[in-house]
Amino acid sequence: MESPQRPALQSPPPGCPMHVGSTPLYGEAFSSDPGAVYDKLRAHGPAAPVELSPGVEATLVTSHEAALRVLQNPGLFARDSRRWAALNEGRVPLDSPVLPMMFYRPNCLFTDGAEHLRLRKAVTESLDRLNDNRLNRHVERIAGYLIDQFSALGRADLLNDYAKLLPLLLFNQLFGCPADIGDRLTRSMSALFDGLDVMQANEDLTSCLMDLVALKRRQPGDDITSWLIQHPAGLRDEELKDQLVMLMGAGVEPERNLIGNALLLLLSREGADGGALRIEDALDDVLWNNPPIANYATHFPMQDVEVGGVPMDAGSPVLISFAAANSDPVLTDARLTLSKGAHLAWGAGPHACPAKSPAQLIALSAIECLLNALPDVTLAAPAESLEWRPGPFQRGLVSLPVRFSPTAARTSAPAAGAGPVGPTGPAAWPPAASETPHQQAAAPAAGRAPGKQKGWWSSFLDVFRL
Repeated sequence: MESPQRPALQSPPPGCPMHVGSTPLYGEAFSSDPGAVYDKLRAHGPAAPVELSPGVEATLVTSHEAALRVLQNPGLFARDSRRWAALNEGRVPLDSPVLPMMFYRPNCLFTDGAEHLRLRKAVTESLDRLNDNRLNRHVERIAGYLIDQFSALGRADLLNDYAKLLPLLLFNQLFGCPADIGDRLTRSMSALFDGLDVMQANEDLTSCLMDLVALKRRQPGDDITSWLIQHPAGLRDEELKDQLVMLMGAGVEPERNLIGNALLLLLSREGADGGALRIEDALDDVLWNNPPIANYATHFPMQDVEVGGVPMDAGSPVLISFAAANSDPVLTDARLTLSKGAHLAWGAGPHACPAKSPAQLIALSAIECLLNALPDVTLAAPAESLEWRPGPFQRGLVSLPVRFSPTAARTSAPAAGAGPVGPTGPAAWPPAASETPHQQAAAPAAGRAPGKQKGWWSSFLDVFRL
């Protein structure tokens, strides 16, 4: 591993006996076959040097045992990225696409010690106020609305038309977003996840969330934003905004990939008894073998340290490969006796995911709604031909094309418990036949000023007056 005191990418030339190159975790070679890359990295030991994007060096932990040692040792491995030596010394490109996932924000993902406990307590106690029945109703209502946008076509891209949009709209609901703020939030988060003008998307996200915080301070509601504001921790506006960023980032991208990866498995594989694979088993399989966040949980050693004989310099980023740790060869026999939840997809230690149960409920409900509405849905392309999105962190599909028997839309009337239907419904705003729903959401309608764009959230609210 290169010392962080040396300029990034300065290593002996390939072919030199002293050459120890960093393996890139970006590009088609990694996204198409990450398992082969993890096998190569294991040759270095329990951790190995990687390049997250051009000029961004890190160490990736691939061993299950070493991953737990890092995750469960906050006294030696900090999460505060202000310790990142190469970034502080100007050796990391400021336009790198991985920076939004790594630079410091005052939220419970990037803090340590007492500050982490204060912020995490506010988040966990606010999430604890979510009622499972209420959450399930929200998912069912949003799922039904999205399915109606393509059910009459007999074809869809379940990744971009469904799995991507459902958690975005759900978090608008859970945050208590009004129409305009919700549309801005959906657009900025979509741009961030898709790597489109990342700096501008981050500014837009900050702006709309600060507007939401200001609104909820004036007009609190029965939503996560208001609960965070009311929490005894007394979060400042900046802290509130960044807890919302953390919740949105941790809830939308992983959920999108969990739903998409499980749907792919369900539509391409039978169960052990030759029958249909159970949704719960598909979700468990994905969390073990294809976790939606494959590599993350960035830590920074507080001093020079060795893990399993691998040196890690103080202030250098150390990431956990949940995917590689779950497939660690030493677990081959142990997995037969490990519980279903023994995988590391939810992390471990003080920073373990605080929303494990809601996340699983959302995915289960979303998939149930889709399969119940479209019982004969099948893949429209061979599973092995589908593309995976490039990037070091996530494991998610580019698209998931399917076909099914066309059915009539069902959300012309609100779901049980919803308010009256507004003056405009799906018939007043259908996706054009030549465009998929996610293309409609991504671009302003012709002739309409950008500020007046009708987005997914405001269109949903037109149908369900919540």
